Amino acid sequence: MTGVRVLAVDDVRAALDELCRLLRAAPDVEQVRGAGDALSALKVIQAEPFDAVFLDISMPGLNGLELASLLAKLSDPPVIVFVTAYDGHAVSAYGIGAVDYLLKPVRAERLADALTRVVRATAARRATVAESVRPDAMPALPVESDGRTRYVRRAEVEFAEAHGDYVRLHTSSGVHLVRMPISRLQEYWEGSGFARVHRGFLVALDAVRELRSDSVGGMLAHTALGDVPVSRRHARELRERLLLAAQRGELGKR
Repeated sequence: MTGVRVLAVDDVRAALDELCRLLRAAPDVEQVRGAGDALSALKVIQAEPFDAVFLDISMPGLNGLELASLLAKLSDPPVIVFVTAYDGHAVSAYGIGAVDYLLKPVRAERLADALTRVVRATAARRATVAESVRPDAMPALPVESDGRTRYVRRAEVEFAEAHGDYVRLHTSSGVHLVRMPISRLQEYWEGSGFARVHRGFLVALDAVRELRSDSVGGMLAHTALGDVPVSRRHARELRERLLLAAQRGELGKR
């Protein structure tokens, strides 16, 4: 999963600017847009997709609770996090389906907690959508070599590595080159036990034997076929997905 796309909504300019600044500094966030009122937010959401909306409650005209109720009716609704100076709306907020409720002034550590919930909810939603559209997308890929075609099963692949317009599929039988950008392979396989852990790498969760630190303090996902670099922005999500897979007994099957 790539970073989340966030829309921040607050009618107080200083509060909106500060929230956008904090969100842009967060490693899990890929894109941040701001809107000064609910109607502006609706126009932005109609023009481009967002994974999450960080939303003030007390606003003139359409308030945050009313806007969240409208967003919940979309075919692909964003995750909602309320950001407010008042604690009296928490019950209503969670009743609408918000994943978190932050009180102003927002502390960086509380924002990080909220983003963890956003990332988890977004990953689950993307996986559900992928499974509904493609119940078993690309279970095998054709590999052309010396005028011959063979098929590499997804279950054989421990990790995939970007190589220009191709990906290298690392399997116990060798490395196989497939003409496909890694972003497209991610779309097909992310809902089938693979995780994007770096700009250039996908890894099968059940192939990860342990997480290691490299010589400069970075993270590596260790597999039987080698170490896969894990970027800082993907580290937290990988840990969470490995923990969930371990709790379901899905690790260590290779």
